Amino acid sequence: MNKYKTIGKIGEGTFSDVLKVQSLKGGQYYACKQMKQHFESIDHVNNLREIQALRRLNPHPNILILHEVIFDKKSGALALICELMDKNIYELIKGRKKPLPEKRIMNYMYQLFKSLDHMHRNGIFHRDVKPENILIKQDLLKLGDFGSCRSIHSKQPYTEYISTRWYRAPECLLTDGYYSYKMDIWSAGCVFYEIASFHPLFPGSNELDQISKIHEIIGTPPMKVLNKFKQSRVMSFDFPIRKGKGISPFMPSLSNKSLSLIYAMIQYDPDERICAHEALQHPYFRELRWAEKQAMRRKMRLVENPLERESLNLRRIAKEDQRQNFFRQTQEYPLGLHGLPYAVELPKVTVPAVTNLTSYSNPTFQSIFALPATNRQVQLLQPITYFGTHHKSEKQKEFKSPVKQYHLPALERRGGGY
Repeated sequence: MNKYKTIGKIGEGTFSDVLKVQSLKGGQYYACKQMKQHFESIDHVNNLREIQALRRLNPHPNILILHEVIFDKKSGALALICELMDKNIYELIKGRKKPLPEKRIMNYMYQLFKSLDHMHRNGIFHRDVKPENILIKQDLLKLGDFGSCRSIHSKQPYTEYISTRWYRAPECLLTDGYYSYKMDIWSAGCVFYEIASFHPLFPGSNELDQISKIHEIIGTPPMKVLNKFKQSRVMSFDFPIRKGKGISPFMPSLSNKSLSLIYAMIQYDPDERICAHEALQHPYFRELRWAEKQAMRRKMRLVENPLERESLNLRRIAKEDQRQNFFRQTQEYPLGLHGLPYAVELPKVTVPAVTNLTSYSNPTFQSIFALPATNRQVQLLQPITYFGTHHKSEKQKEFKSPVKQYHLPALERRGGGY
């Protein structure tokens, strides 16, 4: 840790403390996850699931980046240097009163599903998806804290501690560790509701109350579903039959498409529950998929057409050169290229309202001076030079213009427009 300076503490978890640190070499800021457990060897460190998962899943735009692993052999201390994000989802919605715009919620959920899809495709499931483990920086979302993750292909049952109670799927509550990657989808559905409502969907006080809260919203499942769980746990499943209130009474502002997706995510039977790849194809995300395709097409056109790419680069370079030349000229010639013999302060003009003017092509003007119908040569007027004075010269006094002067009426400015 000699390469980093500690700035302050960001958070504290069961197994680690998170600090904000600064690189002494480059000055960049990072998040340092200091493990409370001490490790015996570098092999022990390299076998940690969290480190293996982050190395396998990176790089991905929606997975937290692991920059460095620091292990002190003498003390056995371990620290993970990760990218620093602004806040987590819990900090975003905590104490907030004004609802988030639906487009922002949609954007966050789309990115969350992308992280889950990438993770599941690579044979890993998180097991602790919750608002505190979902990090954001402006419009960017990343999934972090892979300390509880497991391989999808590892042997059941899973016995160690998993997921915070409010976000646990029914199969985690009703079985002795017989669950799959679909538990991440259930947790993400709970997060979806919480981002939209600022309240947890199933805030159970214990495991039995947790099941009761789930049945209160989505109803008691059919016996064929409960029988799947009975095979792996010796306990009574004599739950009172409930129809379920649904989500709509609690969140009437949610659109039908968003409700449809949430219900697909919190299906009681994990076999009927939507997967991350299917969720990304849901009608709720149609607008984002279309925008993504358009961006991809533009990128492919540039890749496939070198001339267009070169033309675009040349335009950018020319525009930058033009900007730099203008800036250089304004520095070298504050009064323009020709300058003035002395500085003249112009009176300030106060305009009540100004709007952007639409550009129009310049009209062709014809002279208002009628030329005489003769072959005589037109007399040229001698230029008169001014030297910043309002007094007329002798030549000006002698000169009488044959041209009549006309005064046009002033234009009326209406609210800044024309």
